[in-house]
Amino acid sequence: MKRLYRWIISILVVVLILLFVAGMYFFHVAEVRDSAANHPDKLRAKSNSLYHYEHDFLKRDKQNWTQTTSDHLKLTAWYVPADISTNKTAILAHGWHNNKTTMAIYGELFHELGYNVLIPDNRAHGDSQGNLIGYGWLDRRDYIGWLNQILSKNGQQSDIVMYGMSMGAATVLSTSGEEDLPRQVKAIISDSSYTSVIDEIKHEAGDMYGLPWFPLVNIVSGISKVRAGYAYEEASPLKQVAKNTRPALFIQGGGDTFVPTRMVYPLYKASKGPKQLWITKGSKHVQSFHDYPSAYRDKIKRFLDIYDK
Repeated sequence: MKRLYRWIISILVVVLILLFVAGMYFFHVAEVRDSAANHPDKLRAKSNSLYHYEHDFLKRDKQNWTQTTSDHLKLTAWYVPADISTNKTAILAHGWHNNKTTMAIYGELFHELGYNVLIPDNRAHGDSQGNLIGYGWLDRRDYIGWLNQILSKNGQQSDIVMYGMSMGAATVLSTSGEEDLPRQVKAIISDSSYTSVIDEIKHEAGDMYGLPWFPLVNIVSGISKVRAGYAYEEASPLKQVAKNTRPALFIQGGGDTFVPTRMVYPLYKASKGPKQLWITKGSKHVQSFHDYPSAYRDKIKRFLDIYDK
């Protein structure tokens, strides 16, 4: 009997070690800075429907803004003033393993709509410092810092729009629920946010790796709590947007399997302010602008014409 107990204990110890090693591996994949996110995106070909947005914005003169976070990271951002002086500024948040060059197409869109444009590199991306990705949760406090910097530099009369795609959408939705969100934030646009990090990682465990989410996702979440200061259950755009009262536009690709289309519906339902929902037919993850460039621009313009006059 003692020999059986030893075997059982030995097997349990081996299983626990394997789970911990697997958890560390997936934590590294999901949350540790990827060197590819440090470099500019590959530029689009002239045949691409968004070529002129990217090409025109990257040619524009840019100011470099910085901030130092509460945990002593130096973050960087591009600032492009509007051609005609205005109090309107759009702050744009990029996705996982992206950087500010990814947002050039959206920067030009908002510039054409007459906005000053601020595009940060999130922590652990691009030219910003940091080794651990915030998934919009740590970033929400960084974006409060960027919003306050807009007010400091452009004035208290500023009107601000927050736009984000993918993890950036989760960032702006998470920021929308903060108690100290400046009153000058007039509207929020979310393209393809997940409901929470735990929901997204559970989905990816099955969709990308064919693994059951339990108990591995819980282990990775626990490692994140120790290493990065937050568990995946905490990082919830859904809970944050439930505190939002600003007008919000939710965009989601109807063919999105990376952040499943179904996630947009509870986000839309939870938001307390005026809101609109647009599901683009057949579009994959954050491909709505590419698939429907004119309609995408028009949808955003009409939304802002109502809520940021």
